[in-house]
Amino acid sequence: MQICRTKAEVREAVRGYRRAGEHVGLVPTMGYLHDGHMTLVRTAKAKCDRVVATIFVNPTQFGDSADLDAYPRDEARDFALLEAEGVDAVFCPDVDEMYHPLKQTTVVTERLEHMLMGALRPDHYKGVCTVVTKLFNIVGADEAFFGEKDYQQLLVLRTMARDLDIPVGINGVPTVREVDGLAMSSRNVRLSAEDRQAALILNKALAYGDYEASDGRTAADLESSIRTFIEKEPRAEIETIDVRDAATLEPIEGQITAPAVILLAVRFGDVLLIDQRVADPS
Repeated sequence: MQICRTKAEVREAVRGYRRAGEHVGLVPTMGYLHDGHMTLVRTAKAKCDRVVATIFVNPTQFGDSADLDAYPRDEARDFALLEAEGVDAVFCPDVDEMYHPLKQTTVVTERLEHMLMGALRPDHYKGVCTVVTKLFNIVGADEAFFGEKDYQQLLVLRTMARDLDIPVGINGVPTVREVDGLAMSSRNVRLSAEDRQAALILNKALAYGDYEASDGRTAADLESSIRTFIEKEPRAEIETIDVRDAATLEPIEGQITAPAVILLAVRFGDVLLIDQRVADPS
């Protein structure tokens, strides 16, 4: 596996793949990898001839510097995991390599930027869109792979690629869960033992919401019912609960009659966890 610290190195690696006529997949990550990331890699390998992973903790998508500082990092461990999965190259730049000191350009999906998690974390998706656009331009992959756990992010990136005519396929990969149902996340290691157990309420709430969505409920009524369900767990501090149109993230008027996505953002201690599920009322 080739380790690339600079844009020039990863571009040269990909040029070699292109000369051989190979289809290139990209798996962007912020490191501290888990089996959810490995599932993205395996999906990419099944679809592409070559796979490039990236490891970059992007400062522009963190609103809280303490959250950025607390984000777990273990580069040697990440390299070992990626190499074991057969990744061809990993791009792991530092901040100075990724961002020009006089940078003044950002990428924004104007409506999605301010909806849901975008309202909860101002400028978060602007940071995501900007860094992912840069990674698309630097690597020049044919396909890119993202987890569905951050459902809004997936829609944001698909919208961005469509609107800017970026020639890359955006592939969503289903959420990978621990045996007990907790969605895998690099943030899980920061949970105390008590909060780790309490966080199981999220998957249970999604299953409950999925079941209730088929009973002629309105989105507002379903949101209220899910809130009541989660509030049974005293360690859960609800940030947002939203039930939105699964295709557009627009509010749902009246009864739920088409696929709806249930989006949860809940804090346990100082760790904010997100989770989601698409409920089909049919």
